[in-house]
Amino acid sequence: MTGVGVDLLEVARLEQALERRPRLAERLFTDAERDYAAGRARPVMHLAARFCAKEAVAKALGLTAWSFRDVEVVPTGAAPEVRLSGAAERRASELGATVSVSLTHTAGLAAAVAVLT
Repeated sequence: MTGVGVDLLEVARLEQALERRPRLAERLFTDAERDYAAGRARPVMHLAARFCAKEAVAKALGLTAWSFRDVEVVPTGAAPEVRLSGAAERRASELGATVSVSLTHTAGLAAAVAVLT
């Protein structure tokens, strides 16, 4: 392991932010991430977990300037994977790192851990 990042978020905070600024979802999440969440009973829980994954990956990589869309959470039917682009992809390449994530959520909280190997 060469790096680790963790993030925790109150689901209601993201829900309120998205209600105040509806276009925020387009800035934070890829089309595929929004489509995935839209197919769930409570989409905001899944978006919150993905937001945490993006933050955790950025922390693990030590990113200071990056776009949330540089980190995409991809469902696989098992453990989710991340697809990196832009600054996140460049930094992972510099480090020679592969990024793995784990997501979790309850009705009120979402969390993610990112590990670099």
